[in-house]
Amino acid sequence: MLTVSVGLVFFAASLLFVEFLRLQWKRRQLPPGPTPYPLVGNLLQMNFRIHHDILKKMSKLHGNIFTLWLANVPVIVLQGYQAVKEGMTAHAEEVAGRPQNLAFEILTHGRGVMFSNGHLWKQQRRFGLVTMRKMGVGKKDQECQIQEEACHLVEYLRGTNGKPLDPTMAIINAVSNVICSLILGHRFSLEDENFRRLIETIDDVSAFMNSSWFYVHDRIPWFADRFLTPCKKTFSGIDFMRTLFREEIESYKEKGKADESQNFIGCYLDQIAKTEGVADATYNKENLIQSVLDLFLAGTETTATTLCWALLYMVVYPDVQEKVQKELDAVLGSSNVVCYMDRKRLPYTNAVIHEIQRFSNIVLIALPRKTMKDTELLGYPIPKNTIVLVNIDSVLSDPEKWETPDQFNPGHFLDKDGNFVHREAFLPFSIGSRVCMGELLARLELFIVFSTLLRAFKFTLPDGVKEVNTKFVFGSIMKPPPFQLCAVPR
Repeated sequence: MLTVSVGLVFFAASLLFVEFLRLQWKRRQLPPGPTPYPLVGNLLQMNFRIHHDILKKMSKLHGNIFTLWLANVPVIVLQGYQAVKEGMTAHAEEVAGRPQNLAFEILTHGRGVMFSNGHLWKQQRRFGLVTMRKMGVGKKDQECQIQEEACHLVEYLRGTNGKPLDPTMAIINAVSNVICSLILGHRFSLEDENFRRLIETIDDVSAFMNSSWFYVHDRIPWFADRFLTPCKKTFSGIDFMRTLFREEIESYKEKGKADESQNFIGCYLDQIAKTEGVADATYNKENLIQSVLDLFLAGTETTATTLCWALLYMVVYPDVQEKVQKELDAVLGSSNVVCYMDRKRLPYTNAVIHEIQRFSNIVLIALPRKTMKDTELLGYPIPKNTIVLVNIDSVLSDPEKWETPDQFNPGHFLDKDGNFVHREAFLPFSIGSRVCMGELLARLELFIVFSTLLRAFKFTLPDGVKEVNTKFVFGSIMKPPPFQLCAVPR
């Protein structure tokens, strides 16, 4: 019996040694990086999550392009503005894919916009961009919708009578209703049970995507699906969202076209009818459901989280808040309606919003890319189907591109005369072929909602509160810790 045990141990050790040698051989063909080990790769060194601080330390040792191993899967990391720009633009089409591991397959089934590939992705993305323009994104009608939601938010905050509150859910409600009106053709109330479940699901998905549970699921899915609550909760929430959006589609079909204005669902259903029988068309009900889900996920949490950071920074930096309000008062006068065009007359306000995006840096690591063919990145040959990670944090805090990268400084976006200036390293919406398709809508919302709120209120800390925690809560989206403030009418 002892001989058998020794033999098994020796056999297992031999397999691990062979795997170790195989990893060392494979890594010779890729950019440098920390030594990977059998079964876990570099996951132990990373504490089973992709954290920007760990990537920063590794880049100091291995350079601005390096290789990490998630178990036995190599991942190429691009660090710093120059590496990200060259890597994502010099061979944009070759690095436009999405990885297709089991968790992503369960979440999206390879459909929709966010995690699809090839012809399907190109067709769905092109349709999404064209349709959003057709429905008025960037035009006056869309501005009116955002202004309306901003007014609802002002009324809600005014009803608190300057008492302490956590503004998070009210902000999420306002932002999500912009995308809901665009996609579904109606808004949700703050008390709506479906709305609250939607927001809960978004939180669950966000937390899952950059957690140790994600990697456990990738290695032992049969165990994770049955016994790990975070995995079960995430996938159950996704099923709820699909069911809800399927019901919204059926409801739209039953009502028909009530008027000439169509939402995204109506436009997509028309496209399905137009392309029926076309051989290479990818328009169908399942892709519609996933596209709606993708747009809702992408269009709610990022913008809402940025606005939460905005209000938090205003109470932390009251001098900045005061300067914004003085500029708003001087330029807009008695008007309470803020338009996107006003940003050209409000350089300081515009600079503050950009600095909020840079400093809060809510998406530290962009969604993973995948090489669609053998290519080259920064002089290194990268084989087809290799995962590539873009470290957005390293761009927005690159000391070669920002004068004071670790400080909140609106001056990053102002010249010596106080005029607004664009910065090439300002890439919160990513870069390349997969740049965020909702960028314009997000810019509209951030400017209009932020400016409207600061026109209406002075934001202060509750009585007795002297300090505020500004350390983000780690996840796929970096959220501020729970906080309270007072919205005092001006």
